[in-house]
Amino acid sequence: MIQRIQTVYLLVVAILMVVMMSVPVGSFYTDKNICEMTNLSYLLPDGAVNYTPWALFVILVVVAVMALVTIFLYRKRMLQIRLTIFNTIVLVGYYLVLAYFVVNPDKAFDDYSFMPSWTVCLPLVSIILNWLAIRAIGKDEMLVKAYERLR
Repeated sequence: MIQRIQTVYLLVVAILMVVMMSVPVGSFYTDKNICEMTNLSYLLPDGAVNYTPWALFVILVVVAVMALVTIFLYRKRMLQIRLTIFNTIVLVGYYLVLAYFVVNPDKAFDDYSFMPSWTVCLPLVSIILNWLAIRAIGKDEMLVKAYERLR
């Protein structure tokens, strides 16, 4: 199981999602204040916490758990491919939800600009790793079918 390259890809996806959950996504800059945005909340300048973007956190949890579950389905390669494709679609959805929360932030912001953090690229890296995992799983499936044909 761990000797397969797709297992490493999927494990890295899960690790990247845990990292993404624990660091800020970016900051909103207004004329006087700076507000930090995490995947779970907005940290307002007055110290209050607004949990409006909780959906981002839930999406990351789903992706991390799905990547870990997919690792252990190594005997069901077609299911593994389907779950990895679903994981990629959910990651694209993460970017759509993130764009929504950046365009429509909390009502406390009037004139703002958003500065993304370096961690915004981690879901894109995960999408690429999912694609590499799908290719590796497909190669394994073709190899197994070739061996069955030779029997």
